[in-house]
Amino acid sequence: MFTILEKRSLAEGIWLMKINAPRVAHAALPGQFVIVRATERGERIPLTIADFDAAEGSVTIVTQAIGVSTRKLCALEAGDALVDFAGPLGRPSEFVSLPLDELRRRRYLFIGGGVGTAPVYPQVKWLHDRGVEVDVIIGAKTRDMLIYTDEMRAVASHLHIATDDGSEGFKGLVTALLDELVARGARYDECVAIGPMVMMKFVALATRKHALKTTVSLNALMVDGTGMCGACRVTVGGKTRFTCVEGPEFDGHEVDFDEAMRRQGMYRSEEQRRAAIEAERAAGHVCRIGLDK
Repeated sequence: MFTILEKRSLAEGIWLMKINAPRVAHAALPGQFVIVRATERGERIPLTIADFDAAEGSVTIVTQAIGVSTRKLCALEAGDALVDFAGPLGRPSEFVSLPLDELRRRRYLFIGGGVGTAPVYPQVKWLHDRGVEVDVIIGAKTRDMLIYTDEMRAVASHLHIATDDGSEGFKGLVTALLDELVARGARYDECVAIGPMVMMKFVALATRKHALKTTVSLNALMVDGTGMCGACRVTVGGKTRFTCVEGPEFDGHEVDFDEAMRRQGMYRSEEQRRAAIEAERAAGHVCRIGLDK
């Protein structure tokens, strides 16, 4: 069992949990993910690691309560335990394997959108700890949906905030802020973007015109996290790749985002059906027609 050491709200419907998982914490690297199962009959949930502390033996995850399984996970409290916490899985970020002297000659720009800001943090922290210059853009609809701003200020060379409504920082999309930074003379060797699929698509389009290498994380496509279900198939550079075993990070300029977004919506009707069943259960309805568990 994996005990929840800490739980706190980051924004409406977004929860941070620090989990006691020493073996995962000792092996984890930036860019990797874990598979979480809240209960014995619970669904497997792939979540990108938001932080890890080998000395403490803890791994941090950030979850947005948007479906039946994520709501059940987010309903747990500190002191409760998860049934499964498997990992680390997936390939680490590419920069982890670069020589330190080469890393320190590079300048990175990270763009985090919404809950995708959480997995940006361990990457920026890892680079900061090794003396690498990193700028960060965090984007959200409003200031109330911004997360990890204080943590990011502590590790980023420069932190830029963009909100759709202008309630904090730059008013507009992260792509518009990216264009403005470049127009002001900022120069980067690589951009890493993690967030909603549509955001990553338009970040990749924006960086292409600036000839800026771009890496994106397609963690939102994953279902079982092993490559067996095939739900995470994505076309990258004209070839079929499996996000959970060959990623989750890929060259953003080669990803077929339109296909990825169609695949991402494949299970929406099933999720809505499950949500309706759970609502009926909560209301005391016990009919099991169409319920397989």
